Amino acid sequence: MTPARLLRRLVLLDEGEAPALLWSALYFFLLLFGFYLLRPVREAIGIARGADKLPWLMTGTLLAMLLANPAFATLVSRLPRRRFIPRVYRFFALNMLAFFLAFRFLPHRGGAALGYAFYIWLSVFNLFVVSVFWGLMSDLWTEVQAKRLFGFIATGGTLGAIAGAALTGLLTKGFVLGGLRVKVDPLSLLLLSMLTLELAVGCVKRLAAIFQLGDTAHGPREPGPGLLEGLRLIATSRYLQLICAYILLFTITSTFLYLQQGAIVERAFSGTAARTAAFARLDLWVNALTLLTQVFLTGRILTGLGIPVVLSILPVLTMAGFGALWIWPTFGVMALFQVLRRGLHYAVDRPAREILYIPLGAEERYKSKPFIDTFIYRGGDLLGVWAPALFAAFAIPLGAAAVTTSALWGGAALALGRRRKALSPRAHPR
Repeated sequence: MTPARLLRRLVLLDEGEAPALLWSALYFFLLLFGFYLLRPVREAIGIARGADKLPWLMTGTLLAMLLANPAFATLVSRLPRRRFIPRVYRFFALNMLAFFLAFRFLPHRGGAALGYAFYIWLSVFNLFVVSVFWGLMSDLWTEVQAKRLFGFIATGGTLGAIAGAALTGLLTKGFVLGGLRVKVDPLSLLLLSMLTLELAVGCVKRLAAIFQLGDTAHGPREPGPGLLEGLRLIATSRYLQLICAYILLFTITSTFLYLQQGAIVERAFSGTAARTAAFARLDLWVNALTLLTQVFLTGRILTGLGIPVVLSILPVLTMAGFGALWIWPTFGVMALFQVLRRGLHYAVDRPAREILYIPLGAEERYKSKPFIDTFIYRGGDLLGVWAPALFAAFAIPLGAAAVTTSALWGGAALALGRRRKALSPRAHPR
């Protein structure tokens, strides 16, 4: 069977879509491959001086998002898409080089301050580069195409995350090559991640050529000059406000589940090795479910059920899962809930969420969307990590708070679905 025929077996593909689809999937692969090379370094830095520092690091990340968004909006307001996207990635690549040199040559590798700065920077980097990627995808593909193809494009990111994490483990633990043991300093992965960003820039250029993106700022499909236009649109658009609510409640419930997961694993397993193995099994099951769903089901689910219905799947599952955990707080229940939730989020919920931006204009996609994907997202993390202390002060069980928050999320999903139906999807590629 030829590669083209195999691709048509896996994807609901129309004539002429394959080149752009493959470049898009490769683009996402490279972004997440580069991030997952560095993610273990970030996590190690985050708990180096105690896990109790994580809430403060999340607070610092939120403040960094607040500063980064105006700078990004300035760039977007002055350059066309085919130019500002490569500049964003090359700016982050230069940041990686600066961190590499600082870690390498400063005394004590820069100490805790440099490590925490890197943690916050990488958290900003991840959300921004992924937000820009999906903004471009919602710009290039129509809604009809997106329902069929976004699942396969997301598969590229899933494979990149798996490959990046695997390579990091291999290089940092060491391996034997030709009788010699090879082991790489984790900080050297910064240089490899720089390379992946430059390769991602190459994908952007190929897509710009395929879709014939213009090279003039403020063109008919380019963002305008207004620096604060993205925030103004969020303040005046009920649709964007509902997207904010949907993402905020998603991240809050994610943090609640993360906290319950830690407590349950701590009770169920003794010793670091057993707990690490449990987390590894969860990640394996999540990746397996995500890949199988993305390859075989995502396009068919989005096309068959429609975006409003798909948006309600994860809130309903989350409410049921937290209710089950409240009654049976066991590892088996938590594992089933976590695997289903994370797998369906990556495979179905995230592509559906990105399709929400397709009927909107360039201002919403490149100015409002990054603010929502970064500041609002991290705001949910921050609320989720500090809220349990407030609940404890008022003797409110975390399980009850989690079920209630999930119900509110479900209400936001229904309202967003109704608003979504009122928008006319675009019929032709740009």
